[in-house]
Amino acid sequence: MIEELLGSGDALDEVRLLREETDVVDALARATWSVLAEPGDGIAGVLIQALGAEEALRYALDGVQRDGAVDALLDTADPRVRRAVAEGRRRWAPRVEARAVRDALRGAREVGARLLLPGDDLWPGALDDLEANAPIALWVRGDPRRWTVTPRVSMVGARASSGYGDLVAAEIAGDLAASGALIVSGGAYGIDGAAHRAALGVGGGTVAFLAGGVDRAYPAGHHGLLKQIAEEGAVVSELPCGAAPTKWRFLARNRLIAALGDVTVVVEAGWRSGSLNTAGHAAALGRPLGAVPGAVTSASSAGCHRLLREYDAVCVTSAADVRELCGTMSERDRVAENADPERVRILDAISGRAALPTIEVARRSGLSVERVLSHLGLLELEGAVYPVGGGWRRSPS
Repeated sequence: MIEELLGSGDALDEVRLLREETDVVDALARATWSVLAEPGDGIAGVLIQALGAEEALRYALDGVQRDGAVDALLDTADPRVRRAVAEGRRRWAPRVEARAVRDALRGAREVGARLLLPGDDLWPGALDDLEANAPIALWVRGDPRRWTVTPRVSMVGARASSGYGDLVAAEIAGDLAASGALIVSGGAYGIDGAAHRAALGVGGGTVAFLAGGVDRAYPAGHHGLLKQIAEEGAVVSELPCGAAPTKWRFLARNRLIAALGDVTVVVEAGWRSGSLNTAGHAAALGRPLGAVPGAVTSASSAGCHRLLREYDAVCVTSAADVRELCGTMSERDRVAENADPERVRILDAISGRAALPTIEVARRSGLSVERVLSHLGLLELEGAVYPVGGGWRRSPS
């Protein structure tokens, strides 16, 4: 069976079309693993780390091992690991089908996706913190260079969000994205969608991790949004094209959202919200965790209050709070710290999402046009603002 999978000329040709790198056999082995193993399968991860993707696949499918490498691994491990590996082989066996691998590769090519592997220049190293549970490979639609920027802020929350939650998510995500941060979320309804839209709306970067293949828009109502994210950011999954989202895959996907972010912020969540699962992964990885408070009578915010009480989450009420969590400070913040009150008012008046004419900046700040112009000239020299089409916008850095 292994030769049918790895020796297939058609499959190797498909891999070459998806990757610029030349390690075609390893890429095909990892693509095959993404079909066989569920996301976060730690046993598959242990074997691949110890043997490499190709040799781990040979052992998993045909029991073949070189120089007794697997026996040596299992002899020194906890006896439970040997049983887990045996169970893993039984678990992967029903999915062994060369056609499924070829279909996944063709599906990726048809939607313009690429196959990204650990060790690639654009592989997100933050995911390696997941160790044996790190993704075996990533299928990416869009530009993976998006996640090379910092800070990266993971924003999650309720699907059935309230108007308050949507507003806060959009305000925070838009402000952060306008200043150069990457917004990471899961492409779902509610808070996820609000965060993605806000980032796109200010011309910022955003990445969506899916619980199914990148060729499937889920939820269907976000078809247009996910298409825009793929065009201007990146849509990512560790599952191959054609894979359907399931409840356990959403939970597994959450660990990637938490791992890629430098911080995780939960905007709105019920007592048992799946967003708490993402928060738990972030806490386990040692990532800073923030939560937006809501009304004490709101069931939609009960999960956030639980994070504040039980997980030592930091109370987040603005993008400035998130920047503090990131350990970074925007140019706006640095200027404002040392500026006179009029300059602070002007910077607060310029949202960074759209260019504002001078008269509008004056109206929002409560200053005269002459005073606004005098300050804007200095702020432009300092790089805090820049002119756009007859108006002014806050700098993205």
